[in-house]
Amino acid sequence: MPALFFKKMRNFIAFCRPDVYNFDMCKLDSRFWQKFFIMLFGIFFMGFFLSFLRCCGWGTDPCTFQNDSIRLRIGISLGTWQLILNAAMFALVVILNRTLIGAGTVANWILIGYTADFFNALWAKSIPDAVFFAAEYLPLKIAIFALAIAGMAVSAAFYMNSDMGLAPYDALCVIVSKKLPRVPFFAVRICWDMTAIVVGILFSWGFRDFRTSLIGSFIMAFALGPIIQAIGAFMKIHIFKK
Repeated sequence: MPALFFKKMRNFIAFCRPDVYNFDMCKLDSRFWQKFFIMLFGIFFMGFFLSFLRCCGWGTDPCTFQNDSIRLRIGISLGTWQLILNAAMFALVVILNRTLIGAGTVANWILIGYTADFFNALWAKSIPDAVFFAAEYLPLKIAIFALAIAGMAVSAAFYMNSDMGLAPYDALCVIVSKKLPRVPFFAVRICWDMTAIVVGILFSWGFRDFRTSLIGSFIMAFALGPIIQAIGAFMKIHIFKK
């Protein structure tokens, strides 16, 4: 069954982007593989750094804050909830702009949540709780949080600028941005992320203390757009130059 699912998904991606994904290994040049591995690098480290943000408890990226709030309310894992929600958003992307779909869409859809869940389970067994909760470890916790925020933002920028397809959440933001050509992308991204934070607050209200969780979410909401644009410009000049 898994093999059949991925075969059908591969064929669907090729249908959406025949100019990029013909999946003939003899025709895929080095530029394709370069972008493919940059995309995987970004997605893996997004899940890795996300696990540390969740351990710190001071907030994650807005999308994860929203999804963590919803999945805690209904009682399932982050990976499973993101799989369900992304399926619904994926359908909208197919209808509105299927050219934004690619290998990165599927990788983000499936991998980030479960990667974060895996590392969180690993940290629970290998890192003492005191590191994240005891007052004497506060300087270390601040350092971990700062590095995780920076790593998450940079990883997201690499993944989004690899041009291998966007996660449904990111793709819908791009679709909205293209409908508003006079508004800079970073401004649209900030508004998009702020909306996710509001949804997260609504699902957390009266259920858990979300106040400290807003620190990282607000930082990411205002930082992601500019960082994605800056790293995108750098990649075009230094990595994807012809």
